[in-house]
Amino acid sequence: MILGILQARAGSSRLPGKVLKPLLGAPMLARQIERLQRSARLDQLVVATSDQADDLAIAALCAELDVPCYRGPLDDVLQRFHLAAQPFEPSQIVRLTGDCPLADPVLIDELIELHLTGGYDYSSNCWDPSYPDGLDAEILSAATLDLLAERAQSPVEREHVTYYIRQHEDQFKIGTLNRTPSLAHLRWTVDEPADFELVEQVYRQLYPAKPAFTTEDILALLAREPQLATLNIHHQRNEGLARSLAKEKHS
Repeated sequence: MILGILQARAGSSRLPGKVLKPLLGAPMLARQIERLQRSARLDQLVVATSDQADDLAIAALCAELDVPCYRGPLDDVLQRFHLAAQPFEPSQIVRLTGDCPLADPVLIDELIELHLTGGYDYSSNCWDPSYPDGLDAEILSAATLDLLAERAQSPVEREHVTYYIRQHEDQFKIGTLNRTPSLAHLRWTVDEPADFELVEQVYRQLYPAKPAFTTEDILALLAREPQLATLNIHHQRNEGLARSLAKEKHS
């Protein structure tokens, strides 16, 4: 089984409640799940949220959508991720994050194919980014996830599920999916109000006529209206990881 685990929390310091924020009449998280369910290679999708009271709403949404939901530790995301996988006994696990409502199911399927064909321990399209921030996906074998759960020790390694691999890449067979020309300068994730404004504009202009709009449709829209891509251009990729590293260094 290939299991997709979608990490999602209601709490956010920069955009509180972002995953439940209405996006064209439905919670943003529901829009992302709708897109992920179009993947041809994911056998099952589960949402992994925290056991905190403010994430009860995520569990309720998952029940409404008939999507399994696991609730676990707030800060030890690796443990939450690992425990969420266990009931399904998957052979491979795709890691996804709940701030990516423009997630591309075709790209996820391409990554899964690369990973399986190459026999990799871990594969991603964000190791050396060439896709827009917000289309990130990672896949790792169940054995690799077990190893991470056992070996990762630092707060950063426990909070950022696959960070241990980046720090010990010589221990793993790693696959990378790249795009030419690179689109790494584009930001389609949602962490800030400006990010949501961009995504909302994309949905308003594309979703009514074509709910399953593609990455190419988004790129065509940005080509027609280039000002949209500048709405959130001042934010950097992986700001959350950078803050975690700075906090750990300070400690």
